Amino acid sequence: MTNLTIGGFAAWLSSAGATFLLIALAEFGDKSQLVCMTLAARHRGLPVVLGAVAAFAVLNLLAVLFGAAVAAWLPEWVVTVAVAVLFAVFGISALRYTEEDEDEVIEEKPGHGIFATTFLLIFLAEFGDKTQIAVAGLGSTTDTLAVWLGATLALTVTSILGVFAGRKFLHRLPLVWIHRISGVFFLALALYALSRLL
Repeated sequence: MTNLTIGGFAAWLSSAGATFLLIALAEFGDKSQLVCMTLAARHRGLPVVLGAVAAFAVLNLLAVLFGAAVAAWLPEWVVTVAVAVLFAVFGISALRYTEEDEDEVIEEKPGHGIFATTFLLIFLAEFGDKTQIAVAGLGSTTDTLAVWLGATLALTVTSILGVFAGRKFLHRLPLVWIHRISGVFFLALALYALSRLL
């Protein structure tokens, strides 16, 4: 393997890893994880996880394809500034989170299998959500496959935590601190995006 190939793989892995960390922090304690926790309290965990993962895989694919399409016809500096602004907005929003903030309650639809129910609930709850917009932004500036894989793995992990261990962890670490960490990370990424213009 040549140095160029090694360097390219390292950059790809770095993009996937950064996406994984960003999306995992942003999604922890969000409504999709709460949906998984609620459904898992009444149903077997495996169909809930599989339904959530399938929904996130489709949502992330749509996001990275949109991001890549936007990047193809907009100048790079415009895309970079837009991504930096989005990350800054998400960061400020996360830092302003308070314990009183509540996500909307999502009811389970009767008459559907739990896999299909989870898929539909997650798909509708997350369509156009901050994480999907973040994935689209990342997909416009770096390797789309790396972003899709990193985001989908991150959301798989948060779904599994929501089903099996989310409640215990959330009782130990206040949601407000999770949002603070997420906010700082978003702001750091906004600064990094802007630094690429200089």
